[in-house]
Amino acid sequence: QVQLVESGGGLVQAGGSLRLSCAASGRTFSSSAMGWFRQAPGKEREFVAGTSGTDGSPYYKDSVKGRFTISRDNAKNTVYLQMNSLKPEDTAVYYCAASTYRFIRTMTSWFDYWGQGTQVTVSS
Repeated sequence: QVQLVESGGGLVQAGGSLRLSCAASGRTFSSSAMGWFRQAPGKEREFVAGTSGTDGSPYYKDSVKGRFTISRDNAKNTVYLQMNSLKPEDTAVYYCAASTYRFIRTMTSWFDYWGQGTQVTVSS
């Protein structure tokens, strides 16, 4: 059974940092596209960052470029999201996702496996 388990969310003041982790089990995702999405109350789930399963190349939503960094440790079957200079508008539930495809796409339908989500709240 495939599981993705996120951790690292919490409450932080604007300008602060958090590091999210997503540990996968049940299969190896070293050659899979992995992504982070978020969903704020009343809004659709949106792509935040992703890493390609071909060469690990990162991709980011424009509003987080320069502030967020996605990385992966294939030996640990884990993907991370380092979030710096957090803003109140970053407040959302953050989800880790894994695809059976190697290439990154930003739509939710591209991803086959999802974590349960972790809450990130940024206070002003």
